[in-house]
Amino acid sequence: MAEQEAKPLGGKKALISGGGKRLGRAMAVALARAGADTAITFFKSRDKAQETLKELQASRVHALALECDVRDAESVRAAVNAAASGLGGLDILINNAATYETVRFETLTISEWDQMFATNVRGPFLLSKEAVPHLRERRGRIIHLGSLGGVRPWANHAHYCSSKAALHMLTKVMAKALAPEIAVNCVAPGMIDLGEESVRPFMERMARQTPMRRNGTAGDVTAAVISFATMPHFVTGQVLIVDGGLGL
Repeated sequence: MAEQEAKPLGGKKALISGGGKRLGRAMAVALARAGADTAITFFKSRDKAQETLKELQASRVHALALECDVRDAESVRAAVNAAASGLGGLDILINNAATYETVRFETLTISEWDQMFATNVRGPFLLSKEAVPHLRERRGRIIHLGSLGGVRPWANHAHYCSSKAALHMLTKVMAKALAPEIAVNCVAPGMIDLGEESVRPFMERMARQTPMRRNGTAGDVTAAVISFATMPHFVTGQVLIVDGGLGL
């Protein structure tokens, strides 16, 4: 019983896109520590993905690192099939891979808009479509990574905010469309401090504006993801905002 409590995802098979670095890495490590065999995808971060792979293997789970461009249907199909085959099925899909940038509305280009949606909305759509047959077999779960920006308008992030708002709605649509076999939820982080010195002044300013008087951590986000991965299958269609009250 103690071992089961320590490894709540023991025997589960998880795939997380963009799992080689930053928040994706933190989530992948949390899944592995919870007992899940875990596959991560990477695009341009092969070296970081290999480092993450070693960390996953240290948790004594089966782990894979798969190259994947989430914007490309054939690349997604190959990665999902490799993950399902290599892990022996899929129970959990985490759509984490995303892009972010700051652009003034007046200078925002069509290409920038399209590229943002290609990664942040098309990517989760493609991965989910390919994973559905595998997840349906095991009554699995899909967890999207949204954003406070999908709820609150940020003046210099029109394409990013719009893409995350679309992902939040996709969560709800998929929850209805894929029930009762698959539960679909979304974690929407606010300001998450990953210790990057380049944004230190900005993070300090945002912490002062946050009711909880701090920014979020990777641990705050991973805890929310693990919660959705382990809570009753009856919970579906929810967007959980992890922002310390910043968006209130």
